[in-house]
Amino acid sequence: MTETTESTQTPFPATRASGCPFDPAGGYSTLRETEGLTKVSTPAGVDAWVFSRYDEVRSVLTDSRLSSRSAPSAHVVPDADLEREVDSGSILQVDGAHHVRLRRLLTSEFTVKRVQAMRPRIQQLIDDHLDAMLASEGPVDLVQAFALPIPSLVICELLGVPYADRGEFQERSAVLVSVDRPEEEVMQVSDELSEYMAGLVTAKMAVREDDLLSRLITRAEDQGQPLTVPELVSIAITLLIAGHETTANMIGLSTLALLRDPEQLEALRADPDLAPTAVEEMLRYLTVIQFGLFRHVMEDIPIGDETIKAGEYLVAAISSGNRDDSVFPDPDQIDLSRKASAHLAFGFGPHQCLGQQLARVELQEVYTRLYRRIPTLRLAVPFEEIKFKDNTLVYGVVALPVTWDR
Repeated sequence: MTETTESTQTPFPATRASGCPFDPAGGYSTLRETEGLTKVSTPAGVDAWVFSRYDEVRSVLTDSRLSSRSAPSAHVVPDADLEREVDSGSILQVDGAHHVRLRRLLTSEFTVKRVQAMRPRIQQLIDDHLDAMLASEGPVDLVQAFALPIPSLVICELLGVPYADRGEFQERSAVLVSVDRPEEEVMQVSDELSEYMAGLVTAKMAVREDDLLSRLITRAEDQGQPLTVPELVSIAITLLIAGHETTANMIGLSTLALLRDPEQLEALRADPDLAPTAVEEMLRYLTVIQFGLFRHVMEDIPIGDETIKAGEYLVAAISSGNRDDSVFPDPDQIDLSRKASAHLAFGFGPHQCLGQQLARVELQEVYTRLYRRIPTLRLAVPFEEIKFKDNTLVYGVVALPVTWDR
């Protein structure tokens, strides 16, 4: 790590660089080249040190002196309550032994072997939705017709959430990942989603089925530490939102980026075996967790001749780390043959994304099937008319109207 240079007048870089909606917020390249760290003012009303270089971001995310007790991107929520009591079931916010226990209860659900066993079902869901698209007339919104339903169906089936109830969580999750909704609306939506999920987990506690939530309940009981209904609700909501928001946005956004880079898209279409490396490269290039990961400093951290003091805050800018040219040469270009698996899109360290293997398989199958089955896929509107989710924690496109030769 480098020495610190303090500047609380600098605003947090939350606005994307002009000219390219696929690039991270403007200013990160300057921060990476600046000697020392920079302290910025955040929308949450506190100052925070920004770690923007790849090696620094990785170091931050493995440092046990830092806590994730606030929501991962709370720094961009205006006037966020950073001292609010953490729900004991919030796997994203608890630390230490409690976090380890919750994660271990869930790890077996997301092993490579278990996720690979889900691949045929994921393939079927993708082909079914492509069949429906191909049978349609006129342009379709790829987000609503394809990108959103696929991961939503997968996570619903995995958790044991009725897909017919998707309206209960898709609209509400969109509110919960927004950074500019009124606090009253956010709290109301959170309460509504919690009430819905409480009914679901209570039913599963009474009658176990073959789904993740039922297995989780049984596993915790078998260990002599049963989970409470509030803990189960928190875990379920986290998995439900994370399980469809991130992948759905990656499908839509990466499709748009590839349509804008026909040479790379043609390489992927011509060689399905390129899909695994293509997924890693697009995760690196786009980094849909756009505002980075927020951490509390629990102990003084000496850095060079300076010290980041206990009680201060910092941000691990993963999108910036993924554009660090000391690790990824020519980082602002898509190269689907690049070996980019060391990217930071899933975070790093103890809080690294639990469902990353599932996201990989979903994206691999989309990349293998979508562009080959619809080889003339193209935008149905000018690129300039596409609207982006600039004010949400998970970046993406609002809608993606597409068409093809019939």
